[in-house]
Amino acid sequence: MAAAAAPVGAVCSFSPRDCRFFAISGSDGRLRVWETASSRLQHEYVPSAHLSAACTCLAWAPPGERQPPSKDGPQRKKRKSEVAEVDRQLDILAVGTAVGSILLYSTVKGELQSKLDGGHDSRVNCVRWHQDTCCLYSCSEDKHIVEWNTQTCKVKCKWKGDNSSVTSLCISPDGKMLLSAGRTIKLWDLETKEVYRHFTGHATSVSSLTFTTVKAMNENKPFDGITGLYFLSGAIHDRLLSVWQVRSDRKEKNAVMSFTVTDEPIFIDLTVSEVKEEPVKLAVVCRDGQLHLFEHILNGYCKKPLTSNCTIQIATPGNDGDSTPKPVPILAAAFCSDKQSLLLVYGNTLQPIIEKVSLNTVESHICLIRDIQKVLSLKTDVALTKVKTPVVNSDAKVLVPGIPGHSTAVKTPASGKEKKKNKRKPGETGESIEERLEALDIDVSKVKTPSGLPQTDSFAVLLVQGLESNDAEILNRVLNTRKDNVIKNTVSRMPMHAVIPLLHELTKRLQGNPYSASLMVRWLKSVFTIHASYLSTLPDLIPQLGMLYQLMESRVKTLQKLSRLHGRLFILVTQVAASEAVQDVSEMNQTAKLVYEDESSEEEGSDDEMIADKESDENWDEDEEKEEQSDEQDMTVEKEINGDSDLEPENESEEE
Repeated sequence: MAAAAAPVGAVCSFSPRDCRFFAISGSDGRLRVWETASSRLQHEYVPSAHLSAACTCLAWAPPGERQPPSKDGPQRKKRKSEVAEVDRQLDILAVGTAVGSILLYSTVKGELQSKLDGGHDSRVNCVRWHQDTCCLYSCSEDKHIVEWNTQTCKVKCKWKGDNSSVTSLCISPDGKMLLSAGRTIKLWDLETKEVYRHFTGHATSVSSLTFTTVKAMNENKPFDGITGLYFLSGAIHDRLLSVWQVRSDRKEKNAVMSFTVTDEPIFIDLTVSEVKEEPVKLAVVCRDGQLHLFEHILNGYCKKPLTSNCTIQIATPGNDGDSTPKPVPILAAAFCSDKQSLLLVYGNTLQPIIEKVSLNTVESHICLIRDIQKVLSLKTDVALTKVKTPVVNSDAKVLVPGIPGHSTAVKTPASGKEKKKNKRKPGETGESIEERLEALDIDVSKVKTPSGLPQTDSFAVLLVQGLESNDAEILNRVLNTRKDNVIKNTVSRMPMHAVIPLLHELTKRLQGNPYSASLMVRWLKSVFTIHASYLSTLPDLIPQLGMLYQLMESRVKTLQKLSRLHGRLFILVTQVAASEAVQDVSEMNQTAKLVYEDESSEEEGSDDEMIADKESDENWDEDEEKEEQSDEQDMTVEKEINGDSDLEPENESEEE
């Protein structure tokens, strides 16, 4: 029995009974089923919404479970050999998604059997099959537990499981009880949907639950199906695995013992203890890539945490110029049916390596040396491929990939006798690129660019290659371009899976010098403009772009202060430049170099002066005459007043 937590980027699970198949779903959203004996890819399924609705949990149907009815209508009656083959294989694989739907994938048909909708409106955290019936139980971030009827693909029952999100489920061996866990662990009665027991002790959300015993260890008391059983739980960011016991009294709610590991457990497998003297064997894969093996007899309370009997690591040999061995992460591990050997899954999630290792608990630490590069050179089985070569004749033409509008004649494959090895002799010169293009019936002038720069297609390919290999030279060559149309076309033609790595690379380069940041802003603008619809579908978009948002927010806050500083510096520089310009100007000579005098104007001026003098003289004579007349009149008036008169001489003599 295997119980898998949800590691970052991949969820995986072994098939029950004999671990014949291994199902894994990586960060690309594809579901792959591998055959453990031959390490061959048995099935590969790509959901229609694998980019927005990533796989969050997996669960194999229990042995003997039949397929749900197909939507294609009635099928023909199968032969006995076909029925036996179906019985030997496992039928259904339940896949929980991030949008709340559950997919039922048939490993016999190699296609999607049905889809369960309407139960959850948020991320599905765990799915578990019932042992006896065709029921499926699921829990979600929406705080609810749903019981599904896989025959009708409808919700059978739905109830609230916790005040926060429910993260893990486990069904009791007798099928009458259900364990659910969020922050606290609850034991439910499946008939009444009421809580039977509470268990507390984890500070974070529980990521895995599994029963370790199927019978009560105390044989003196009658067994009711649940009392006395032990179960195991692991939590997120917790390096302790807790063991709990279901007791008859309700007072005891704490763990009876615990196992200590080096990091958070991501995959747990164990051998169930059926008798009292049989120890429980536990295999725990941690997030740091190590495997810890425990072996202990469950016989009550144990205060001190138990350490592992053996720790297994995998590393590369360190050859081929690199003398430093590199660790290889272990993804999952499961006990074989003989309980004396282990199935190890290690490497990457896209093409994992499956190996059977015999147990040796004498040594406390085992380091396995494996050359991954040689092992990964596995050949794909021809029978599994779905690519068919079409039958063509000599009149058919095939378009050359990468250059639209050009075609080349199809050459029929030659027989094995006519094939010759094309080996170039030492003195022989090969055909040039231009001759090869002419042989392909391609116009060379259209292929060559006048500037000699690579096209947008090659930029997109180089960008993806640089992001996957983390090659700084390739990334600098692509990201240092300044043409907006090239940037826009490159971003529009790059695949979806490279958008998030490109944003991480741009965020890292934004923290560098301002010259590099100014170029990266152009790329960011194109990415957010073109791929906004894809980014909005990502459930973990906020943590993915958190660093970029904080970086931009901090720079925006300093923009106002920098603008003020820029304005003041501009004023100071302008005043300094103006003062220097004034000092550089020399004093101008105010003396006239040429004076021009007009003679006609002087003559006219003298005539005017003479006329003015004459007029002034005439006016002066008239004034004098007026003054004399006024004087005479005054004298006459005075004489009259005084009685004196100017008598004539004759009169004066007569009077005498």
